[in-house]
Amino acid sequence: MYESANAEQPSVRLGVLLADPGLGLTQVAGPAAGDRPVSTVGTTEIEDPTPYLVGGELLLTAGVRLPDDADGVDTYVRRVVAAGVAALGFGVAPVHPEVPSELVRACDRHGLPLLRLPPATPFVAVGQAAYAAIAEARNRELREISRAQSALASAAARPDALRAVLGQLATHTGAWSVLYDAQGTELFSAGPRPAPPDAPQLLRDLAVRTLRRDGGPTAAAAHEPDQGIHLAVHTLPGTDRTTATLTLGQAATTPPTVAHRRVTSMATVLLALLTSPRHALSTDTHSVGALVRLMLGAKPAEVAPALVSAGGARGGHWTVVHGRHLPTRSASAPPTDGDPAQLAALGALLGTPYVYMDGPCLKALIPGAPDVRPSVPAQAADLGWVLGYSAPASAHDLPHADTQAERALQRAIAAEAPAVVHTADALTLSALVSPADARELARTRFAPLERAGAPGAAVLLDTLRTWLTLHGSWDRTAAALQVHRNTVRHRLARVADLLDVDLQDPGVRMELWFALQWLPGESADS
Repeated sequence: MYESANAEQPSVRLGVLLADPGLGLTQVAGPAAGDRPVSTVGTTEIEDPTPYLVGGELLLTAGVRLPDDADGVDTYVRRVVAAGVAALGFGVAPVHPEVPSELVRACDRHGLPLLRLPPATPFVAVGQAAYAAIAEARNRELREISRAQSALASAAARPDALRAVLGQLATHTGAWSVLYDAQGTELFSAGPRPAPPDAPQLLRDLAVRTLRRDGGPTAAAAHEPDQGIHLAVHTLPGTDRTTATLTLGQAATTPPTVAHRRVTSMATVLLALLTSPRHALSTDTHSVGALVRLMLGAKPAEVAPALVSAGGARGGHWTVVHGRHLPTRSASAPPTDGDPAQLAALGALLGTPYVYMDGPCLKALIPGAPDVRPSVPAQAADLGWVLGYSAPASAHDLPHADTQAERALQRAIAAEAPAVVHTADALTLSALVSPADARELARTRFAPLERAGAPGAAVLLDTLRTWLTLHGSWDRTAAALQVHRNTVRHRLARVADLLDVDLQDPGVRMELWFALQWLPGESADS
């Protein structure tokens, strides 16, 4: 049975090209192959093209160097079949007035579909038609994935989230979907059960075997030709992220498509989240659903109402916190990613369950009112954490608040303070300048950086901002950006050259600092 060299690669069915009236293709040899996938179209006139093939091609030739004898033609066909070619297209005229009979017999013998291209069909036209069809199929696939993603996110926010997610998975993949425990007991299922009576037992056996394998979370698949079904299982990670405790099984009468695999992958992540102890002990399904929607690409403003209705931010406002663990300030052990005890301690100190820790860095969202200044816990410094707080912001302004928190953290590190809270003070030079004029001036001032090339204007601006925040310290800037100090020097030399300034001049530094605050997307009080 023919299989594409890469089942995940975008392709078009051969039947689509055969049905295109503008091409006039006809199949003259080989098995019926309307469903055979073609991933690319190639043209060759060499005797042995196999070193240049990857599989899945519709290989086009006019037979310029086709062997004259039957044995040579047979060898040619046998080679391209072994290379995984999907089909062979033969263009008649001007070399051959018709498809050679030896080629027809060889393709029949080796099971290779052979297409006849009429003289009026250029090889390029076949390629254009194939790539257009592949693009159209890819767009359909992306729309299908997008619809499934939205449906899964909505299902995960429901009180009966597990059943709802399984139901949407079955709907969008056409597969019977079932969740097993470690003993193979069926916990939940959705979709029509497969007709073969042995199918549920076969799927259960595959799930148990997969779950008992050594190692972490994994997946397995099987095809049962006698039963006419395709089986697949995916283990869900346990609390230690390595030991699998639950298994998602699927049974379908057709093999899964690329879109089906993507949808299943998303569902597996959601099911792992929904079956975690943290979720099982929580009745806050609205918050969990909102976080799931964020993970699947929803904008913060779209999910904020769910967090608010679940007892989140009063008035819809949030304070963003950035943190850095500095061992030199504490004898405490360095943080471990995802340690429940550390997350619980930080959440209790900050007064929020919305805490994310990534090694020595943390981010948090604290619910609050728009006119309430956040309080800084003194115990955070005792644990070795330096914190930067944004001003309270609505969901729409969270990206800007995130920037404020990062700048505040940089100032705290530079000042060797336990924390810095962003404040907006009207008694600044910014209050004397028209915001529109200031933004235009800043845009013009830094416009030359757009010609910088790699690593890009954004990286150069971030390096300049960090360096100025840290009072011109090369080593501390390198540490903050996690690059070598020579990289910092090279970037700032590039900035000085493009802007035609002397960065050692305090007046220039002051001018650039103000301009940075006025850049579009920034705030003069950042």
